[in-house]
Amino acid sequence: MLNGLPILIVEDEPLIAMNLASAVAELDGKIVGPVDTVAAAFELLASETIAAAILDANLLDRDVTPLATSLAERSVPFVIFTGTGLPPALAATHPDLPVIIKPARSTAVLAALLQRVSPDRLALEARCSDPGAGV
Repeated sequence: MLNGLPILIVEDEPLIAMNLASAVAELDGKIVGPVDTVAAAFELLASETIAAAILDANLLDRDVTPLATSLAERSVPFVIFTGTGLPPALAATHPDLPVIIKPARSTAVLAALLQRVSPDRLALEARCSDPGAGV
């Protein structure tokens, strides 16, 4: 369903990160990360292209606001998966971000992410990954 799209996972709880990675893999997505800090996520963004992201709101080094803002500026779809809600600064600038409150199943997180990923992007990725498609 994700057709090999690279999905960034930013989560500081190892078990949750593993569950999210497994859910991405089950939907044929390419896992980028997981990482547990905003700094590590920015390092990955410098070297990896991503199509979408799953972000925890509060990470080991700080809250996710600068990363979420950067992704929004790049028009990269993402969802926030958190036990606490949006950080105040992020809520003030992007109050309509999709938030999935923990605990929730990884499948629910991926369903919310899929709603944000453009159907056109999914179709294009599918054609690009099929050598016989002529794209």
